[in-house]
Amino acid sequence: MTQLIFPLDTNQHDTMFGGKLMEYMDKVAAISAMRHARKRVVTASTDSLDFLAPIHVGEVIEVEAFVTWTRRSSMEIYVSVNSENLYTGTRRTTVTAFFTFVALDDTGKPTSVPKVVPETPLERQLHESAPERHQLRKLRKGDRTGKS
Repeated sequence: MTQLIFPLDTNQHDTMFGGKLMEYMDKVAAISAMRHARKRVVTASTDSLDFLAPIHVGEVIEVEAFVTWTRRSSMEIYVSVNSENLYTGTRRTTVTAFFTFVALDDTGKPTSVPKVVPETPLERQLHESAPERHQLRKLRKGDRTGKS
């Protein structure tokens, strides 16, 4: 997804609203998950949402996502946002995050998804480190609900 950032997209600091950016990231992650699973999906988790640099009025953002890892019905999606100053050509990574989606069958129940076959060095790195992130998510969810 490519978007030009207008004044209505920004806060009192003339930088992009984080919530608006999160909306774009969730949409692109959902598209990535649906393309991989070829099924309906729902967002189950968002973590490691890191705002690395501000996005200013007049800049263009590119939101990209890909599936890094799967379990039976869940998919971890890596999302990155790059911004570009159209006048100088300066590009930078501004936000990264991991989203987890669950694929649903026609009755709304979780259903199986295909495995991921990583191809690029970044895809292989994120695929190999995904089980550790999965365990951290499980611990975080367990701590919130009182389970271990």
